[in-house]
Amino acid sequence: MACPMRSPSTISVMQNRVSAEPMPGVTYQVVHTTRYTYSDAVSVSHHVARVMPRAFSEQECIRHDLQIDPAPAVVRPHHDYFGNAVTFFIVERAHTELTVRATSTVKVRRRSLPVFAGTPPWEEACDYDALPLEAIECLFDSASIAVSDAVAGYAHPSFPPGRPLLEAVADLIHRIHADFTFDPQATTVATPLRDVLSLRRGVCQDFARLGIACLRSRGLAARYVSGYLETLSPPGEPRLAGVDASHAWLAVYCPGLGWVDVDPTNDMFPSNTHVTLAWGRDYADVSPVRGVILGGGQHSLRVSVDVLRG
Repeated sequence: MACPMRSPSTISVMQNRVSAEPMPGVTYQVVHTTRYTYSDAVSVSHHVARVMPRAFSEQECIRHDLQIDPAPAVVRPHHDYFGNAVTFFIVERAHTELTVRATSTVKVRRRSLPVFAGTPPWEEACDYDALPLEAIECLFDSASIAVSDAVAGYAHPSFPPGRPLLEAVADLIHRIHADFTFDPQATTVATPLRDVLSLRRGVCQDFARLGIACLRSRGLAARYVSGYLETLSPPGEPRLAGVDASHAWLAVYCPGLGWVDVDPTNDMFPSNTHVTLAWGRDYADVSPVRGVILGGGQHSLRVSVDVLRG
């Protein structure tokens, strides 16, 4: 029997910059909706949502509203180990649908394209003793990213001795973009990297994981980044792959520069068209909504994302 629906719970967070001058950049309105439909009633569910864009030097989350329907009995916001904003919530009434809608206003500052030749040889970025802890943690295998002989073999041609780090990284992501076909039907979140390498097809999540594994195979620190792409392309430019959905890319640690974002799906170093949601060692650390339910039977999941300027 369908359950009567209550008004959704709304969590509103307003962030204000300390500086008197507003941060220059492009402002985006992002609406991220996750809807679960269950064949049987769920009696109780516990969830965590990572759907609030991060605030850091190149991005400002001006406003964030989270609507949860049915209304949760418990709502507890916090930050996880990686500094991502997390909302833990519990729904204690029977329901056959769950909707989590995040509406955010974000300002993104244009990032300068790094000078490849000005970065150190890639071997120098492998100096374990010189890396900060947050980079050291991103050197090793994680839940869905494991280095293998096949991964190391694929990465090898991009890293001849003495090559500047970001020149090598640019070559690697260009090869991934050229060698792999964007195909939403080819893989799922559970597809292992060996299958991605074999199929030569996948989506942004697969290409980000592959790029991270390749970098880690050379002893380089790389992390997984989740977020969004601008929905509308600038006039006269081609539409980017991965729009109208959550997007994923990676960041590599470069001595002297820190973390540098890289998008292998679109063969580019992000400027101000990418909105950063969360980062971690791999997808398991940043999944937008996950949880545990009691009951429910079979379920279906629908996710929609809109990213618009202004």
